Order: sequence, then C-alpha cells, then structure tokens
Amino acid sequence: MHQTSPALRRIAVAWLLALVLAIVASVLAITAVKNAVAGPADPVRAYIGALQAGDGGRALGLLHTTVPSGSPALLDGAPLKDSMSRIRDISYGTAKADGDHATVAVRFTVEGEAHESQFAVDRTGTDWLFFPRWSISPTSLPALTATVVNSTRATMNGMSVNMPEGRNAFPVFFPGSYVGSLDGAQFAAEPRAVVVSGPGATAPLNLATKATPQLLGAIEAKLHSYLDDCARTATQQQRLQPNCPFSLATNTRIQDGTIAWSVSAYPTVSVEPFQGSWTIAPLAGKAELKAVAIDLFTGAKSPVDTKVDFSFNARLDVSDAAITVTPQLK
Repeated sequence: MHQTSPALRRIAVAWLLALVLAIVASVLAITAVKNAVAGPADPVRAYIGALQAGDGGRALGLLHTTVPSGSPALLDGAPLKDSMSRIRDISYGTAKADGDHATVAVRFTVEGEAHESQFAVDRTGTDWLFFPRWSISPTSLPALTATVVNSTRATMNGMSVNMPEGRNAFPVFFPGSYVGSLDGAQFAAEPRAVVVSGPGATAPLNLATKATPQLLGAIEAKLHSYLDDCARTATQQQRLQPNCPFSLATNTRIQDGTIAWSVSAYPTVSVEPFQGSWTIAPLAGKAELKAVAIDLFTGAKSPVDTKVDFSFNARLDVSDAAITVTPQLK
C-alpha cells in the first residue's frame, strides 16, 4: 500500500489552510465592501454630515442641486452650521425602493417639534459587480424670502446680511432651521425662525422692526422735559392759553398770580413706520390747572382745580449721533 510521505502531507495541509484563509478573507472582504458601498440612505447620511460640518460645497455636490438666485450668505460655514445646530434627534427611515429608485425619509426635531424631509435617490451603477451605487436625485434648493422694516441690514443665523430696500432672497439647504433678527440700540426686530424641510419651495421670514425700549425711553424723557418746561413757563407768565399743547378757555375771572399749571398724565409714546421712515404716533395727555376764581358779581373767591385733556404731534429725527424730538402744535 502506497504511503503518502510526511512532506507531501505537510504541503497538502498548508495548501488547504491557505485555501481556507483565502475563502475567509474573501468573505470578510465582500462583507466589508458591502458595508462600505452606499445603500439608498448612505448618500443622504453623507449629505446631512456635510451640512453639520458647514461644508456647503460638498453638500451641493451630494445633492446635485440647482441654486436659485439670491444671496449665498447662508450656504456655507458658520451660518450653515448654525442652521444644523437646531436640527436634533435625526433618524433615517427604511428606504422604500422601486427598482432603480428609492425614497429616504429623514426625521428630526426643532425645538421639540417633529419634522420630516424626503429624499429621492437613484441607482447610478454597481460596485464589485453586484453592489448597487446610489445617489441623491437632482433637485432645486429652497429659498428664504426675507423682509425687514426700515432697515438695509439684518442678522441671519448669526451673520450680518444685506437687505436692499428691506428685502432679500437666500437660497438655503434642507433640512435647516433659519433665524432672522435685527439688533440695534434704537430699532430692533425680535428673532423669527422658519424650518425648511423640502426642496424647491420659498419660505417667508418677515422681521417686524420696532423702536427699542431705550429709544422710547429717550423720546419720553424729551417729551416730559418739554411739557414740564411748558407748564413752568405758563405758570411764570400767568397764562391760561400758553404756547403749549394745553390751554383753558374760560369766561371766569382768574386772580392774578394764582395760575399754576402742571402735567398730570404724560403721553404714551408709540413709534411707527411711515413711508420708509419713522414717526411718533399722535400724543395725548392731561394737564392740571390750579388757580383762584373771582365771582364777577359778588367778588367772592373760590379755588379752581381742573384737568385739561390735550393732544399734539411730534416729529422724530434719529441718527447715530442724536435723537431729536420736535413738538408740532396744532
């Protein structure tokens, strides 16, 4: 009986071991490739990652998008990262495939409110002969149409942006959270936010500029000073009808030296936009007159204490250097 030599047996075992290792390596390689090759959701994951990194160029390439006209200020860097900072709890739904096409849902929250973005993806080829390669279907970016009252600047996602004639359009990525505001010592607009979750749409973001409490306080102080000076001058001049917003017409004789005017209710100040500028709304208040009346028939004296309603307008001129309030009497 022919015996296989020990050397041949060792060679056979070595070849067998090599074959087993090759098969294992092939299985591991195929598994690795399968895990590495993009499934329907993978290009969407890569796109979301680019947004989170603030890499607008890479995001544009992955989205295969067309960019509508407008300011590109929000498409890259810090404003883009700021947008994604409010996109939380991101999850990817099971891809719904139909042949070479699929839909991937991205679910997320902004300030605790649930939202969803839908991405169409296409099979664009294969890797390693049988692994499908996927890509996001071409689409168009959405845009913000922003307005701000009486300002040519605003802040969008932390960046100061131009607002020619109080308006501008901003192409933006989706999903995204976009916040606009106007910060200023005299006029400001509270933050307004909009969530964009789909392609191709326009989302309005309107900023309602208002006078700041500091400006209103400065106007009120000037008006109080004006009215107090007016009351003091009217008292010094002993006039019932001074050159002031308030006056009293009466047939009653008033004793000389007893007229005393004061302001009992100062106007509430409201500043409103008007024809691209700012105007003070009509002002109303109350003045108090104290005096001594003399009866024309008996000569008897009696105290007078009366409240007088008054109203007037005032022109507002505001610059970086000064606030001017000019009363305008009717």
